[in-house]
Amino acid sequence: MKSMLRRVLMLLATMLIVSFLTYAAFELISGDPAEAMLGTQATPARVEALRKELGLDAPFLVRYARWLLGFFSGNLGVSYSYKLPVAELIAPKLAVTLWMCLISFIIISVISLPLGVLSYQSAVGRFGWLHTTLNQFFMAVPPFFTGILISWGCGVILRFFTPGDFPDLHADPAGALRYLFFAAVCIAIPRVAMMLRMMRSTVISEMEKDYVQTAISRGNDRQGVLVGHVLKNSLVPAITMLGQTMAEIVAGGIVVEQVFGIPGLGRLLVASIANRDYPTVQAVVVILAFWVVFAGMAADLVNQCIDPRLRLGGES
Repeated sequence: MKSMLRRVLMLLATMLIVSFLTYAAFELISGDPAEAMLGTQATPARVEALRKELGLDAPFLVRYARWLLGFFSGNLGVSYSYKLPVAELIAPKLAVTLWMCLISFIIISVISLPLGVLSYQSAVGRFGWLHTTLNQFFMAVPPFFTGILISWGCGVILRFFTPGDFPDLHADPAGALRYLFFAAVCIAIPRVAMMLRMMRSTVISEMEKDYVQTAISRGNDRQGVLVGHVLKNSLVPAITMLGQTMAEIVAGGIVVEQVFGIPGLGRLLVASIANRDYPTVQAVVVILAFWVVFAGMAADLVNQCIDPRLRLGGES
């Protein structure tokens, strides 16, 4: 219980720091949002009036406190570019990005965990060099390049989807999820390669430990020892890495959304930065940061369920 409370407090503290740094970062960027919004119609009087309307005339800490209280109450402000409430603007795009990252996470988990456990045999066998070469290749391929190839091959040639024509998630959920699947594959490929490498190394290390050799010397089947003992001990670092992978999924998703023309948070973030739409950028960054931090905390909790020693260590 103490460990859980400590992690929740750490989550809140981390998010508070992230929100402050995100809000403060825009103070260092040159340019006035009021002038950018008015464009050619900007005059000193109009700029001053708009600054007062937006609350930009207040001191920094006052503006941050107002924004933070509004964020926790669900009021994320109004978008400078779209003239819409930020929460209303983000909600449909958040759903799209959530589905894309969830599909990518499932692909990584389903492929890398079982194959990583079993592939240690190929790593120590005569074709280990081939396994390592392919693994390094897929780790090095950037998602945007894979996205271009998949858009051309699966979209233009095979016509599994129409590149740039993303179906509405509510009107055509099957079509939207099919579209998101190909984007998720681009995000997942290098992460699967990294997970396979880590899992393979962990399993090889565990198989060489004394308890495994003792179990095998007593007549236990090697595969039985692998499934019954080694797998459990190998899952803890794998789950930890999956939690860390969420940050890479989010970063890869921002790039892939540009390639596939997906109307998600990543595409909105890039457009909002270009338009100096600070309320939208601040909200998106904090939401993505919460997503990443929460994934790490969830991975720790899963590891505690797998290995109770971690739970006892956290409470001591």
